[in-house]
Amino acid sequence: MSAVEVVFERRGAGAPLVLLHGIGHHWAAWSPVLDRLAEAHDVIAVDLPGFGRSPVPAAGLPADMPGLVAAVAELFAALGLDRPHVAGNSLGGAIALELAAAGAVSSATALSPAGFCTPRELRWALTVLTLHRNAARLPEPVLRSLFGNPALRTLALGMILARPNRMALAEALADARALREARAFRAVARAGRGYAFAGAPTVPVTVAWGTRDRILPCRQAALARTRLPAARHLDLTGCGHVPMHDDPELVASVILDTTGARAA
Repeated sequence: MSAVEVVFERRGAGAPLVLLHGIGHHWAAWSPVLDRLAEAHDVIAVDLPGFGRSPVPAAGLPADMPGLVAAVAELFAALGLDRPHVAGNSLGGAIALELAAAGAVSSATALSPAGFCTPRELRWALTVLTLHRNAARLPEPVLRSLFGNPALRTLALGMILARPNRMALAEALADARALREARAFRAVARAGRGYAFAGAPTVPVTVAWGTRDRILPCRQAALARTRLPAARHLDLTGCGHVPMHDDPELVASVILDTTGARAA
C-alpha cells in the first residue's frame, strides 16, 4: 500500500506500465495479461480508490473525472513514476486517455473506454452494472453454484464477457465480491454522469474496442475515432467489455505495441 492508500500488484521489470480497471472491478481484472506484460515492463495493477482493497480516501472520493485523474497522478508521484505507460479498461480507459491528454504518461491504451457514449447509452451501462452488483449480493454458495455451471455462468456473465467460460470459477467469485463491496461505485457513477472525453493527447494512444461489447457497444468507437484522429483505433474481434479474459494474448499484444515494447 502506498502513501496515498492505494493497493496494487507489482510484477516484472522495465519501463513502468500502470493498469487501471473499470467501475466495480479490481486490479485482478488484469490477471490474464499480467505475466505477459511483466516480461517487458514493471507492471503496476491498481485498485482505484474505493474499489478492490483500496480504502475510500480520508478526504472523500473524487467528485469528478479530474479528481480521479489527480488521484492516479498522485499515486504516480508516491511511487516515483515519471510519465509511465498506462492502460485502462472502461472507466480506467477514460482515466488513461485523460492522463495522456494531460501529458502525464508516455503512452495510453484504452480498452472500451468511457467518455464516448450518449447519455442514454451511459444510463444503460450503469443500469446493467448495477443489476450485476445487486446479483453479486447473492449468498456465496449460490454464486458458486451459478458460476460453476457453464450454461448459467454464460447467462450471468454474458453481458460483460464474450467468452465467460474462459474465466476460472475463483476469478468469477472474486469479481463478484469486488463488485459487491465496491464502496465507491455509487459515487463514481454519479460523478461520471455527463462526462465526455474532449482531450487532445500528443503521446502514442491506442483505443481498442471489443466487437461484442454489450456494456459500451463497439459503435461508440466511431465517436472515439472522430475525437482522437491521431490515435490508433482497433477492433478486438470477438471480445466483450472486459477483453483481458476473452483474449489475453490479443490484449497484451495491443498494449505492448502501444508502449513500443514489441517493436523493441
